[in-house]
Amino acid sequence: MMIKHLCFNPFSENCYVLFDDSKEAVIIDPGCYSNFEKEALCKYIQENGLSIRHVLLTHIHIDHIFGTPYLKEHFNVSPEAHEEDLFLIEGSLRMAAMFGIPYKENIPFPCKYLKEGDRIFFGHSSLQVLHIPGHSPGSIAFYSEKDNAVFTGDALFAGSVGRTDLEGGDHSRLIQSIRDKLFTLPSHTKVYPGHGPMTDIETEKNYNPYL
Repeated sequence: MMIKHLCFNPFSENCYVLFDDSKEAVIIDPGCYSNFEKEALCKYIQENGLSIRHVLLTHIHIDHIFGTPYLKEHFNVSPEAHEEDLFLIEGSLRMAAMFGIPYKENIPFPCKYLKEGDRIFFGHSSLQVLHIPGHSPGSIAFYSEKDNAVFTGDALFAGSVGRTDLEGGDHSRLIQSIRDKLFTLPSHTKVYPGHGPMTDIETEKNYNPYL
């Protein structure tokens, strides 16, 4: 599986494009905000001849969903997310305004609700859904056992964990989720977070000061 990392918007959010030799692809957390960022994502998709099968959201905070209207319009693919985060769509414009970011687009509602244990298939690849609430009630991660990779959104970062002071956040629940769902993965599993650099499970188990 190929993994393309793109850093978007004023929050330096990590968007990932995953695909294999079938050219079927998924996009995780399309945070592209500016026209330049949207065009960069589109150009990458077109230049690599990719067919977008899924748009996956680790959670529904505004910095991770800026690009969902664009993908819906240009590729006719609606996002997929956990149902417990659905209430955050209504507050997404308010959150953008809170951070001083103009945004007036209509966020598309998920076309499918994802839950613990679900499998997402594309080409010869698949991802398993892990429900890791705490940063938000519906936070999820996407795990590929075959590729030793997990996409954790804003639950687990290199040397840190996600904030829990936003609506629906719960710090103790987040820490428990990380320990129960992420730290039980193989130690060599690579962690692709929603912000900041890549890390791995072993490093975070041994050196993350929040855990």
